[in-house]
Amino acid sequence: MSKELLTSSYDYELPPHLIAQTPVQPRDHAKLLVYNRETDTTTHTLFKNILDFLPQNCDVFLNDTKVIKARIFGKKETNEQGEGGGKIELLFNKPLSAHEYLVMIRGKVQLGMQLFFDEDLVATVKAFNEDGSRIVSFSHKAKTIRFEELVQVLETIGHIPLPPYMQRTDNEQDETDYQTLFAKNAGAVAAPTASLHFTPELFQAFQKRHKTHKVTLHVGAGTFKPVEVEKILEHPMHSEFFDIPKESAKVLESSKPILAIGTTVTRTVEYYVRTKKSSGECDLFLNPSNKPQRVNHLLTNFHLPKSTLIMLVSAFIGREKSLELYHEAIEKEYRFFSYGDAMLII
Repeated sequence: MSKELLTSSYDYELPPHLIAQTPVQPRDHAKLLVYNRETDTTTHTLFKNILDFLPQNCDVFLNDTKVIKARIFGKKETNEQGEGGGKIELLFNKPLSAHEYLVMIRGKVQLGMQLFFDEDLVATVKAFNEDGSRIVSFSHKAKTIRFEELVQVLETIGHIPLPPYMQRTDNEQDETDYQTLFAKNAGAVAAPTASLHFTPELFQAFQKRHKTHKVTLHVGAGTFKPVEVEKILEHPMHSEFFDIPKESAKVLESSKPILAIGTTVTRTVEYYVRTKKSSGECDLFLNPSNKPQRVNHLLTNFHLPKSTLIMLVSAFIGREKSLELYHEAIEKEYRFFSYGDAMLII
């Protein structure tokens, strides 16, 4: 079997000190590795110099999703004897219907159990899924609520859902740091991190040079799910809600070269190209056996070993080149993952 199809072929050793715990300040002073496919050359610079490397005639696609305060802490219900009431942690993932939501729960729960949170928010456990996730309904002040109302309650009582590898609690600074400048549509539980490097000044300069277009993909917790099967094509890819405005779709129907800011934008664009759907659930898995058809250039961060995201990068430049660049970044002490440095593939 081809190495490209084996999960073990996407592994690499990352020294723990290179996992970024906080972003560089100012944000555009993050390192930037630029890889030019035509010349097979690598340049090491800073993100603030990105416009020096980007082809001038390309349009830019951004993800305008907004991270919600998806992590909440509460307690279980107690029985008539006063037993129970243990602490619980719930991570909201996404709505499944008008009144049912996919969540992760840390702590043992049973079907039908109620979980109590601040602000009179109550979750009722409706179903268990094989992957460990749970389905719940939410009520607020004894009234069943929809997603828009739930987001407002979470904004009051919730915490920014930092990725598990940060191994720290969120703080007030994360409310700014873990949100893009153009975050608009609430629904993500993880940030589209390639966009986090822009400062207002750099983004303004960027928009003067390039036409920018928005898509929405609400990044789910599945983005951190490791590939646990031996063969990558057997991985059950998670799905995430997406929406593409008509103006953005028009550009995708043209032959205009485009830069995707991040893997979430890439998957949204490529899903549209394959299906012509402008809204719905995106479950596209890009890898060396399923290469991009529309995205010309990619800006992205450095991703977890054996993840679908490093496989997506490999769809652009091949597995061997991806690992070669990752090793080079490690040698040069690049910072990895959500708050880390960036790579531009042109």
